Amino acid sequence: MRSTLRFVSVATVAAMLAAVPGSAQKTTGPKERYEMDVATASGFAAMTAGGRKPGIGGMMGMMFGGGPDNQVARTIELRLGSNQPPTKPPVRGDHYFQPQAKLGASLPLWGPEPGTPRPREDGNEMPGNFERPKGRLLLFWGCGAKAGPGQPVVIDFAKVAAGQVPPNLFTSTVPRIREVMASNSASYAGWPNGKSSKAVPKDSSLLGAHRIASNAGPEIGFTLAQDYMPALGASTAPQGDGSVMIRWNQLQPATGYVAWAFGGMDRGDAGGDMVWWTSSNAREFGGGLWDWLPPSVVANLVTKKIVMPPAQTSCQIPAEVKKASGEMLIGNLNAFGPEANFSYPPKPAGGAAWNIDWTAKVRFRSHTMLMIGADFGGMGGRAGGDDAAAEKPKKKKCKGPFGIPLPDGAC
Repeated sequence: MRSTLRFVSVATVAAMLAAVPGSAQKTTGPKERYEMDVATASGFAAMTAGGRKPGIGGMMGMMFGGGPDNQVARTIELRLGSNQPPTKPPVRGDHYFQPQAKLGASLPLWGPEPGTPRPREDGNEMPGNFERPKGRLLLFWGCGAKAGPGQPVVIDFAKVAAGQVPPNLFTSTVPRIREVMASNSASYAGWPNGKSSKAVPKDSSLLGAHRIASNAGPEIGFTLAQDYMPALGASTAPQGDGSVMIRWNQLQPATGYVAWAFGGMDRGDAGGDMVWWTSSNAREFGGGLWDWLPPSVVANLVTKKIVMPPAQTSCQIPAEVKKASGEMLIGNLNAFGPEANFSYPPKPAGGAAWNIDWTAKVRFRSHTMLMIGADFGGMGGRAGGDDAAAEKPKKKKCKGPFGIPLPDGAC
């Protein structure tokens, strides 16, 4: 294992190069790039994390007395990209962990199966069973008791061509950031994959040394001093003016927060209005706001009030949103976290060429999902917090805007 003292932050590297006007140092590579996305899910998000499909019993158990300790799940996404072909197809690798990760000796990285369609990589994927909804979509944004001017923006699905997503719906200001993708790599492998997928234990720890070995490039090694982010505990409370207050615990590692909610779901042939609200102080939906974002990007979005600052712990859903959404909203809260960057070898002194073998990036976030608006006949349900309201699940399945499936029992 190479000494971690030799690793250099990619951000630091870029800053050093930029600070030297007219620098003539030649840089090549990296030959290999690695990304590790780490998340902590709580509330209803914990029950669907990692592809879980909770049953009615599990949902009810969580709603009526399940505390934060049994509402937390951890997820990991691994992506390896190389600019050279594998020594022997298919692309194959392993991420080796310390015992405290409780993930076994390694997680296997596999490339896409031959003939597998390439997934969209912009973060705004539609489900395979996408159907054009009936009725209208009402867009709201911003925290506050009342909706701001010019709201809602109304999209009439009767005027949208079949099979098309309404234009300019998802944000173009905050795209999802993926530096390692199948589309920009000669060799690509990831986890979870079609051959391997497992739940990450709640007591897993990522602290310590990590090693990645593959048949498509040099060995990668780094040491993490940052572990999974703490869980978000979010609660909701209806206000006398018809709005809904969301409150959450401040997370020390968080760089910023964004919330969004869906309501007025399609319940059959009658159609009706669907509602989509975001806490952003501008019309910015989806994309990177649902994902991981670098701290520098988040800091810029905070200044633009697209992302809430790390000290903020509440946001009010306007009364117009709650009124238009009917009985229930599906709420989401995303806490962006820190990022660790590594590269090898270190920058040589003087003007010698810098031939970078590999870079590695580890990103963190914490997120939660909760039901907003139903009272269970006077009994308070919890979704990551003590006073969060939750909807009594029914056996009927339902979908949110654009046919996006919601958890079992969500309506």
